[in-house]
Amino acid sequence: MLKDKHILVTGAAGFIGWRFALLAQKLGAHPVAVDSLPHFLSHAEHLPWPDNIPMLDRDELNEWLASRPTLDAIVHLGACTDTMLDDRETFRKLNLEASKRLWHFATEAEIPFVYASSAATYGGMEAGFSDDEKLIPSLEPLNPYGESKQQFDLWVLEQSHLGKTPPAWSGFKFFNVYGFGERHKGRMASVFLHAFDQIRQKRNVRLFKSERAEIAHGEQMRDFIHVEDAISVLRFALEAPIPRGIYNLGTGTARSFNDLANVTFQALGVEPQIEYFEMPRSLSERYQYFTQADLGRLRLAGYAAPFQSLEQGGSRYVQQLVHFAETRTTPELF
Repeated sequence: MLKDKHILVTGAAGFIGWRFALLAQKLGAHPVAVDSLPHFLSHAEHLPWPDNIPMLDRDELNEWLASRPTLDAIVHLGACTDTMLDDRETFRKLNLEASKRLWHFATEAEIPFVYASSAATYGGMEAGFSDDEKLIPSLEPLNPYGESKQQFDLWVLEQSHLGKTPPAWSGFKFFNVYGFGERHKGRMASVFLHAFDQIRQKRNVRLFKSERAEIAHGEQMRDFIHVEDAISVLRFALEAPIPRGIYNLGTGTARSFNDLANVTFQALGVEPQIEYFEMPRSLSERYQYFTQADLGRLRLAGYAAPFQSLEQGGSRYVQQLVHFAETRTTPELF
């Protein structure tokens, strides 16, 4: 159980980190939230930040850890997640080296460590979406973000082989997470949010055309997972706990962008109208046409709860967006 546990949550001003910190507090834990302080202050959907969850600027994290604080677990979700960024040095610093430091701390302090990997590590799906750890070295990500996540996964496995690990550790390859609290991500937010905004503004949705003859426009597919389901798995990883391993985190079901758009239209009571437009050249060479999590290992690890369907999760999300748009107050989240 998480009650009374002191949990360091990195990336806590971000989408999944914010939601996990709130859940941990609700369950009686004592989260310490780490991120860039300007991020805490600038994300309108994240306000008001609960007074009893302390905030720590990420630039002060190393000094804080050196003071040997009392911690029972680390949930490391902080990262640069911009799939269009080509600055490998930024990814090395934020996604690789910072992650290694937290791993070392958890190992020395003998506390569980849970971290975010990404489905971006799978690249163009040439090797499929099995999370068999023996296959990880053969994956070929399509962008520097995916490469940085791949590099940390490989480093973690090397540490595991050497026996230099926390007492329990797990990494999760997040697929397409959506839900309330992601607006600050801008162009990197889920298509659900963009569809919501477009329908309210122009009563239509714009989706990328397909560049593959065998795939119709809008029939590109993703494994969309609601943020509530994602943080439920993170909770399970700590409470069970999962002893070790890198796992997929999706629903196990791929759905098309056309499906997503239609769910949004229906939730808003608007007649569907979809416009397809050319994919930017900068994206076409690194675009995934299909993702679907293989959940076999996660189920074997003991996670048995069902995942919300696109219709269930999408409708709930749209209702929350409407509530916020009309009241400017955070909707009920749990």
